[in-house]
Amino acid sequence: MILLILFAFLAGIVTVLSPCILPVLPIILSGATGGGKQKPLGIVTGFIASFTFFTLFLTTIVQAIGIPADSLRVVSIVILFVFGLSLLLPFMQAMLEQAFSMFAGKLPSNAQVTSFGGGVLVGFSLGLLWTPCVGPILASVLSLALTGTVNGAAVFITLAYALGTGLPMLAIMIGGQSLLQRNTWLLRRSVAIQKGFGVVMMATAVAIYFNVDRRFQTYILEVFPNYGTGLTKFEDTDIIKEQLEELQQSGSDQESSLIGKPSPVMSDDYGLAPELASKGPWINSEPLTLHELRGKVVLVDFWTYSCINCIRTLPYLRDWHAKYADDGLVIIGVHTPEFEFEKDTENVTKAVADFELTYPIVQDNEYATWRAFNNRYWPAKYLIDAKGHIRYFHFGEQGYDETEAKIQELLKEAGLGEEFSTVDNPEYTTYARTPETYLGYERMAGLVVTQKVEANQKNSFSAPESLSRNSFAF
Repeated sequence: MILLILFAFLAGIVTVLSPCILPVLPIILSGATGGGKQKPLGIVTGFIASFTFFTLFLTTIVQAIGIPADSLRVVSIVILFVFGLSLLLPFMQAMLEQAFSMFAGKLPSNAQVTSFGGGVLVGFSLGLLWTPCVGPILASVLSLALTGTVNGAAVFITLAYALGTGLPMLAIMIGGQSLLQRNTWLLRRSVAIQKGFGVVMMATAVAIYFNVDRRFQTYILEVFPNYGTGLTKFEDTDIIKEQLEELQQSGSDQESSLIGKPSPVMSDDYGLAPELASKGPWINSEPLTLHELRGKVVLVDFWTYSCINCIRTLPYLRDWHAKYADDGLVIIGVHTPEFEFEKDTENVTKAVADFELTYPIVQDNEYATWRAFNNRYWPAKYLIDAKGHIRYFHFGEQGYDETEAKIQELLKEAGLGEEFSTVDNPEYTTYARTPETYLGYERMAGLVVTQKVEANQKNSFSAPESLSRNSFAF
């Protein structure tokens, strides 16, 4: 567990470099305007406490009280808007300071108490509103939280992640304050700068309310497709995967040998796929079952609409649906939420329309299909053949050529097509150097799609005419 906590802390630090931080960056920068060091400290304290608590227990609270998760989100947005207004209007700021002083039982002149208290409230709202770019470690914790199986390890891991994210935030705010104090030109215009940040903070609150922040992130990814890729790559190691598996098992009553769990050993058949267990609702389709789709090739895609990694894969899914739906490919998007607000059907439906997705999508708010497949990742793709067997899976981004080649192979195998266009998906260039290459079947990656390896069996190979970058052949 110590290793997971350490890696969660590092993951929190690098999150500040991801596109997920951009929508809330104005709120963080506003912490540099006034209030001394107490205000940034209050913001970070409130953020760490709020993010940790609501990440782990928001689902339980919502179910116990029966209030919509969106109501807490709206309250947080209102708080941010009011604090933005207080930066713009001096009398509003005086009223808030007096309110915090009375609440703390201190004199109104105690600026440190009021600045810290105001910062805590802003940070509290920020922790509830912010949706981070989730790597494998936080994804495992979220799956425990959303299924009501939080354990002690999950608490410490989430706290470490929040602390790792909060420290760079604190450095940004204190650095901004130092810049304002040392630069005489900025110092003379500090009142105007504070009012400017007030306007920006209010605009940010309004943008979050109308989900403009999500559309902004999508736009950034379209313009800069490489932005933020690979930031969680250091989490994708064998020792981390083993510890995450232990974490999931310690927080779940499920057996580790679920039928849908993919084997780490390379295979061409992972057994009969579990049935889609989600209650729905369904979008773009009437309810479907894998049993009734026998005879077709099915791609089950686990995703959620605010996940940056998932968003990057959607153009490929749209393209495959357009190219192969008439031949017998059925793509089913299983929308399993990372956060409570992603359970709202209206939000999901709007996101589906914004992303121009036309294939069937089912909401998996209870994690029923997620657990049936024993899934661990966003995004995750499972290819199911015409007989209902899982024949291929891929976790995370990349692997687009390999996935499409497998789609074509299974369609041909089922007699649903003979000739298809050459596979040629654009790949993001994330790393400048070729990663480590493993030739053993358990960790093999990068083998050309025209060759297959059967575990512990003799194979005959012939060299291909050419190799794509970072691939190899026997």
